[in-house]
Amino acid sequence: MKSDEKNQMSTATTHAPRRTAFVTGGTAGLGAAIAIALAEKGYDVAISERPQLVDSLAATLAAIKKTGGRALAVPLELNAIDSIEAAAAAVFNAFGHIDVLVNSAAAPLHKAALELTPDEWDSIMQPNLKGSFFLTQKVGQGMIQRGTPGTIISMASTHGMVALANRSTYGIAKAGIIHMTRMLAIEWAPHHITLNAIAPGTIETPSRAVTLNDPKFREMMLGRVPLGRFGTMDEIAAAAVYLASPEAKFMTGQTLVLDGGLTSY
Repeated sequence: MKSDEKNQMSTATTHAPRRTAFVTGGTAGLGAAIAIALAEKGYDVAISERPQLVDSLAATLAAIKKTGGRALAVPLELNAIDSIEAAAAAVFNAFGHIDVLVNSAAAPLHKAALELTPDEWDSIMQPNLKGSFFLTQKVGQGMIQRGTPGTIISMASTHGMVALANRSTYGIAKAGIIHMTRMLAIEWAPHHITLNAIAPGTIETPSRAVTLNDPKFREMMLGRVPLGRFGTMDEIAAAAVYLASPEAKFMTGQTLVLDGGLTSY
């Protein structure tokens, strides 16, 4: 290869735009793990938290910046459409484009269906399903308007695939995420936007520490997992990195299940 051709290739590589990602959640747990893993792969990453908790993103922002990437904290209230629109606009304005959206933020609820109130139903459905749908819509609109391909990854759950007592509302919301992924994958394929979901089983996260540290509960949950262990945040983050990568560009409308065999029964 001639030296001038080598120089042209070097210049093109140097000035190639960085890939960007927007990960909802990010204080700790899966959102933070995914955001940091993407940053380690060369992404500039925006992360979100509810407006009153944005300061809690500091540690994750620092970890992203340590990789050499740009980091952005975005206030986001998934219960409010105006907040969703403002958050998407903030990321597009800061980065110029969004290559990857990860719908990771979620609200849990452990309550018997017979005792559930309409307000409690809304408190789960609004952020877990409605908010995720309209953020996906807003980011999808931005990708299409800019004529850029993109990837949208949504965190589902095995609760959306198999039944467990006292998890009805959360499970229904996550089942909705799985089907939202299928439906939008069909609609947006002509725009070269892929949509996939990840359905984790029981994962060792800070938010699960209290329940998983209960010996009886831990033994009961482990008894449902053929591999005999819970998943790790790094394993879920690695799955998200794969779905965001060029190697997964022919995969869309699918749900990647990481559950140690739980749903194989």
